Amino acid sequence: MSLRFEPISLDRQEDYLEILSRCPQITSDYSFLNLWAWSEEYGLRWAWDEDLIWIRQSVPEELRWAPVGPWDAVDWKSRFRVSQSTRSVFTRVPEMLANLWRERLQPGTPIEEERGNWDYLYNVTDLVELKGNRYHKKKNLLNQFSRKYDFAYLPFGAEMVDQAMAMQADWCTWRDCESSDILSSENRAIFKTLKEWRQLAGLFGGALLVDGSMAAYTVAEAMTHDTLLIHFEKGDTAYKGIYQAINQQFLANSASQFTFVNREQDLNDEGLRKAKLSYHPVDYLRKYCVTMSGTFI
Repeated sequence: MSLRFEPISLDRQEDYLEILSRCPQITSDYSFLNLWAWSEEYGLRWAWDEDLIWIRQSVPEELRWAPVGPWDAVDWKSRFRVSQSTRSVFTRVPEMLANLWRERLQPGTPIEEERGNWDYLYNVTDLVELKGNRYHKKKNLLNQFSRKYDFAYLPFGAEMVDQAMAMQADWCTWRDCESSDILSSENRAIFKTLKEWRQLAGLFGGALLVDGSMAAYTVAEAMTHDTLLIHFEKGDTAYKGIYQAINQQFLANSASQFTFVNREQDLNDEGLRKAKLSYHPVDYLRKYCVTMSGTFI
């Protein structure tokens, strides 16, 4: 029986989250919010197959993503039809599943590192305290912000959505989002998320107000019991140190129960990679491209 791919919809959010919770390794790509918010940008659709959820991408090219579910319990040979004339290319495959497939399916399976899709993991305490010489510049900018501006930190709630949408619209004007496909796509995903804030499970965040006006906001969720995932973080750079401030204030005030923070990928963007490395990740969630001989059912 062939898989039936359909649009990623809010009405199956809870069902998806239950199956995701059974996944041995959860990377940022597979949070429900990321799949749903970015579905139009990547042409994502999903297919439900007993205890697995298969994901297909059609934009800008046809690719498969890793299936979501209890990988260890799956009889993988029964889920694939081996054929010398066809192949399936899977992207964003978490390291644990890539190794499992190589062991259980095809020992010679081509597995290629996708460095641009690796998730960056940081220690929450490190980013709150900003101790030592390696964080000197960050701490200095945070102190400058704290001394210069009359600010308040508030947990992000539904009552702040309109303010965040107004700030996001301004942010896109400042950054000229229309001239960048990446920024335009992100902007659409952010607005989609903010508009449906009340319907999305598990989201929370924080905001900085300067003189009563929103100057920065963060949107996040818990990925596991000890790891927080930050989806979006935007600030008005007219306020020097704004990004150092929203990052530190959010983690200090709203995320102290977590050990690690996942700040997603750099997508091989040199500037983004440099910025993420400057916060000194303690580890990565590695992902790979896996090419299978044959097709999955």
